[in-house]
Amino acid sequence: MKNIPSKPSAPQPAGSVIQWLLDGDPAIRWQVMRDLTGASADAVATERARIATEGMGAQLLALQGSDGSWAGVAWNHGWDSTMHVLSLLRELGLDPASAAAQRAVGLVRDQVRWQGWDWDGTWRGPDFVGTPFFVGEVEPCINGQVAASGAYFGQDVQRIITRLLSEQLPDGGWNCEAENGSQRSSFNTTICVLEALLAYELAGERRADVTEARLRGQEYLLERRLFRRRSIGDVIEHDRKGGSAFTRFAFPTWWHYDVLRGLDYLRSADVTPDARVAEAIALVETKCDSDGRWPIEIQHPGTMAVAVDEGQGRPSRWNTLRALRVLAWYGVVTGHVIYADELPADTQQTAS
Repeated sequence: MKNIPSKPSAPQPAGSVIQWLLDGDPAIRWQVMRDLTGASADAVATERARIATEGMGAQLLALQGSDGSWAGVAWNHGWDSTMHVLSLLRELGLDPASAAAQRAVGLVRDQVRWQGWDWDGTWRGPDFVGTPFFVGEVEPCINGQVAASGAYFGQDVQRIITRLLSEQLPDGGWNCEAENGSQRSSFNTTICVLEALLAYELAGERRADVTEARLRGQEYLLERRLFRRRSIGDVIEHDRKGGSAFTRFAFPTWWHYDVLRGLDYLRSADVTPDARVAEAIALVETKCDSDGRWPIEIQHPGTMAVAVDEGQGRPSRWNTLRALRVLAWYGVVTGHVIYADELPADTQQTAS
């Protein structure tokens, strides 16, 4: 097993790893400064402001069309549509109060439409000029991603949020297949909705029904230890729709769930970690290479608007940043350690 200590406390991340992260894009640097180095608020804000004018953030903003969209559509099967670019800008941390963000998001709000979808959720055909972008469409996984970026960028996503609450399943999660009769939730859909509800709350909106639904949804993940079946306890390789294994880490994740994404949500939600996340944390530790970095294990196929990392199999600044701050949240970096002999055999086989 890699990087699971036999007894001593886990070390602090090497200075060389932190420097490698700081040598990256401004979108990486400001989050490293905020989450890992304890930089001053002024220094973090100065670095964050560069996202709009340098690197990935500036490249993405420059690709917006005069009609307010990216790739000419609200959503597509690739990763370069309006929805996908806004999701990525949120991940990068583009300041919602910046002039660049307000201009770009304002164009989306005022001009981009869901072609074909009527206000009552009826499909009217591809030539029908449908609802405004931040009204959303019908699939909860898509609406979750739209609402997450919309709430982050200060837009009115109340209609989407209300719809998502009405679609929560009895087990606490969500599933895009519910309209076809499914009563069992999907990890993929659930994480998209949870991130939306959290973004809505972090934007300052206080609704008891939203908080209640989000807490029920995160219990869905925790009851399954983030990657196990609740019924028999075995490792879930992937959702029923197939796709990549939950134990393989990607960035960007788009609609796909993985263990690192689940943990990063819990960290963002300021959940107090308990024994139910211990295996997931240990799994994250096993992914660290000998240089203290985490790779992109899978790159979801599709057309990216801009390159955000070195590619599948290569050390990833994004996954390293996310892994280190998850470990810090759990307490591994500061001394709370999972030992190799505490991992069940099926986890060790999956992680290796």
